[in-house]
Amino acid sequence: MGKTMVQGDFARSLGQGTQCGNGPGIGDTVSVTIWEAPPATLFGGVVEMGVAPQVSASQGTTLPDQVIDGSGALRIPFAGKVRAVGLTLSELEAHIAAALAGIAHQPQVSVRVVKNAATEVTVVGDVNSTARVPLTPACERVLDALAAAGGVRQSVDKITLQLTRGGGVYAMPLDAVIRDPGQNVPLRAGDVVTALYQPSSFIALGATGKNEEIGFEGKGISLAQALARAGGLLDSRADAAGVFVFRLEDRRVLEDQGRTDIPAMVGDRIPTVYRLDLKSPAGMFLAQQFPIRDKDTVYVSNAPVADVQKLASLFYTVVFPAVTLGTQFR
Repeated sequence: MGKTMVQGDFARSLGQGTQCGNGPGIGDTVSVTIWEAPPATLFGGVVEMGVAPQVSASQGTTLPDQVIDGSGALRIPFAGKVRAVGLTLSELEAHIAAALAGIAHQPQVSVRVVKNAATEVTVVGDVNSTARVPLTPACERVLDALAAAGGVRQSVDKITLQLTRGGGVYAMPLDAVIRDPGQNVPLRAGDVVTALYQPSSFIALGATGKNEEIGFEGKGISLAQALARAGGLLDSRADAAGVFVFRLEDRRVLEDQGRTDIPAMVGDRIPTVYRLDLKSPAGMFLAQQFPIRDKDTVYVSNAPVADVQKLASLFYTVVFPAVTLGTQFR
């Protein structure tokens, strides 16, 4: 079963806080330094894998660089296997110090990632250089990864950012991420950031100046702007009280609006129709606030009098030639 793309904002969809939680992973190479308060005797003569540790005047001992094994653990002399995966560097330091408590003399620990092999994100799509970007405790974010890949090749208002994490796919216009720092969410190991060249568009139908697919910038436009780009409402045909927007709406949006009657079998994308009455001042103001989404269809219905006129026109086109023909045989 395929993954479902969620359109919306990253911060809300991913539930991101301020912590990125990027710690070492399986395959990463780390360096561990341990200090003891004088008199320090435990690590003074430690030899790991045949290599003599480096001891400084402050009784600091740097163990040989070590790769985190397949079980996600490190081996620390006198402490044995210590879990490393799933912890930040500061948490790992505290974990090692706790394992040595009562063995070493007031141990203090420093852990440094020497080679990052596991905690990376992948950046692909319409970027200048596809890249694997290592994550550090600096807490790299979406735009950091994009910058590491050389940026995007197209205008930012025509790029959609897609973030794949675990079983979810989340999408948002790039310029919206740039404008709102809260959407520049922290990345996690294994994330895939894809820059998609997807110019947004809507379809205008009915009693508008032009019936066609019309593109718009990624930051979005209002319904009023969409109608203007479609040539406005035709005075001779349009019913200003019958402006409709057809959309496959996210279930969550409708539930936030208080709708509780949506069957579960319909799925997460609900066929939804919005109607607006532009004859009222309130409708005009609402049109300036109602956002148009990518792949929306805007339809303006005909006024009842226009339907009568069309019927009359059809009647005259059929009857008048018959009358004319009949006069020729008098």
